[in-house]
Amino acid sequence: MSALRNLLILFFASLLASCGQVKDSAPANYSKQWHEIPDAVPVSVEPSKYGNPRSYEVFGKTYYVKDSAASFQQKGIASWYGNKFHGERTSSGEEYNMYAMTAAHKTLPIPVFVEVTNHDNGRKAVVKVNDRGPFHEGRIIDLSYAAATKLGVAKTGTANVSIRVVSTKVEEKRQRSAAIVESPVSDGDKLYVQVAAFTTEENALSHLGKLQGEGFSDVRLHIESKKGKALYRIRIGPLPSEHVAKQVLAQLKQNNHKNTKIVRNN
Repeated sequence: MSALRNLLILFFASLLASCGQVKDSAPANYSKQWHEIPDAVPVSVEPSKYGNPRSYEVFGKTYYVKDSAASFQQKGIASWYGNKFHGERTSSGEEYNMYAMTAAHKTLPIPVFVEVTNHDNGRKAVVKVNDRGPFHEGRIIDLSYAAATKLGVAKTGTANVSIRVVSTKVEEKRQRSAAIVESPVSDGDKLYVQVAAFTTEENALSHLGKLQGEGFSDVRLHIESKKGKALYRIRIGPLPSEHVAKQVLAQLKQNNHKNTKIVRNN
């Protein structure tokens, strides 16, 4: 079944990849004004059985689907797709509906809800990501025609945007329960990169989610007692070698994480 699932996602991704090669078009009789189009409403959804392979390939490039969407943010160019794919099956298994508030993204787990901000005109919209694409250099999200209309992208074709994942309360609770928690620290002599320390669990979990959203794996929450109070340390590991730890440290610093350090638990 996993091989079939991967074949399906590659097939659907290939269909979307053709969006930039074969001329697409807008619907002929769409009369809604941008301010009349409601946002998608974030709800708790189960991950797609077909749309989340560990990786897939389009145009010779391999894309790796993220394990978590928590705290994900991104800036880049948005485009849109319409008539050509209306009624076709999306990567999530749903039919593509150009009148619905949906979108395609290359690596976010699907389905997921994101807020898109058009920095060219200040408009914002919430969409449901249920498809893969766009496979053009620099483009980060492909909007449905309705979403593109609401954001003012339908007329311009592309726009400078930022996106951020919108979580439901149920999903936030699920993310917290999925966090790897170790208390007290008793791992023996193991190597970690410590990213931050907090005095409240809420702040620690928020930072943990941010790291996961940046693509870091094996992010752990270590809970210690210091002078009778809990201290929540965010660490990545255990890591297999000093060399790997230094690579993780470099990536964290590149992502503007300060006060990071390599630690060993004795």
